[in-house]
Amino acid sequence: MSSSQSSAVPSHAVAIIGGATAGAEVADRLAKAGVEVYVLDQNPRPYGKIEDGLPRWHSALRNKEYANIREKLDQPGVHFLPNTKVGKDVSFDALAKEWGFSAVVLACGAWRDRPLPVPNADDYVGKGLLYQNPFIIAFNHKGDPHYTGEHYESMDGAVVVGGGLASIDVAKVLSLEVAQKALAARGHHVEDLEEFEKKGIPKQLEELGLKYEDLGLKGLTLLYRRNPEDMPLMAEPPDATPERMEKVKASRKKILEKAMEKFCFTFEGLSAPEKLIIEEGRVAGLVARKVRQEGKKLVPTDELNEYRTPLIVSSIGSIPEPMPGLKMNGELFPFTDWDLGRLDGYPNVFSAGNVVTGKGNIIASRKHASQIGEHLVEQFLGLGDPAGRKAAEEELFEGVASKARAQAEGIAKAVAAAPRITEAALTEVRRRARVQQDKVGFKGSFSDWIAKVSG
Repeated sequence: MSSSQSSAVPSHAVAIIGGATAGAEVADRLAKAGVEVYVLDQNPRPYGKIEDGLPRWHSALRNKEYANIREKLDQPGVHFLPNTKVGKDVSFDALAKEWGFSAVVLACGAWRDRPLPVPNADDYVGKGLLYQNPFIIAFNHKGDPHYTGEHYESMDGAVVVGGGLASIDVAKVLSLEVAQKALAARGHHVEDLEEFEKKGIPKQLEELGLKYEDLGLKGLTLLYRRNPEDMPLMAEPPDATPERMEKVKASRKKILEKAMEKFCFTFEGLSAPEKLIIEEGRVAGLVARKVRQEGKKLVPTDELNEYRTPLIVSSIGSIPEPMPGLKMNGELFPFTDWDLGRLDGYPNVFSAGNVVTGKGNIIASRKHASQIGEHLVEQFLGLGDPAGRKAAEEELFEGVASKARAQAEGIAKAVAAAPRITEAALTEVRRRARVQQDKVGFKGSFSDWIAKVSG
């Protein structure tokens, strides 16, 4: 197995689907309570959105959380099944009902992009239309010899559809890579994209004696269906006074303006995507309808605008992926108990992390997202003093970790109340897990495997 067996006889055996922040917290809490834990992850490495959702300039946070996850999963009684996607390599029903587990914990996050709401959008994915999650995954793995997924080219004049933190990250990636290529064409090779992100485009150009206009770029447009002050860059505090809400709205607008200035993109608000412009089987643009706001309601107008572009990246939210064998209730699983993530018909199934909230980014995933101030958001997005970014990232992520620990504690109490696993059931769990590990080529310890797939 992936770790040495504990000398004590385990009280229960639990499968955890997803090994990143929430999954690692649950695994750690259960293992320390004498439970034998099996962590199934769809990827070779169990880092989830820490690796594939945060753009790679969050390197300090990434390295810290990698170490934290490794520490929790590389302990006696925790066994790792990499490259194992539930619903494809192992059926959910089999895991919950046939393997013999005392419990199964869904901690698989929110990886599915909410579909772009225009006709036939899915027909043009990869043909000028991309979604945020695969785009950022590809960006993070550029230069990774173990990466076997798709690669995408950032293109000048791109349109990003969205209004949250993730959409600004996408805009940053596109703007920086396009500017990097434009500079290289003029003999200026800015190789370190992380340093470029810290400086921002205008400062980097100033050091080279250039202005943005000198690059001859069209630039990127961020399209959002509401106004800047309505962007979900900061959560709305519960029971906020009108005065407090005005401050939140002003902060949202200020954050956007700082991002636009540092990364040289433009913004079009009150614009709802209506249809793709298709030429020769590829996306050639987007038609958006202007709307007006009446309170929180959006009212369509007769005004249509055309955005000619070779690339659209949709960044309108991440939601849990459907799992074969489990019905969805809209965009989420049909939880009967939102605290423990219980599902009707599966008394031994629990859930933790973003699979419950349906939120896909670090700030929205926090236990108290409404307490996050303008300063922290700016630091997280690279809009403040670079020296303060590391501390801001750690403060933001601690809110995510504390929420995961609270969920882990509740799940551990529920598992402890279940009947102890029988010897026959434990033997069957171990046999099936070993077969799956053999299928994916997992040998030796967890740390051996991580070293092998990390190059």
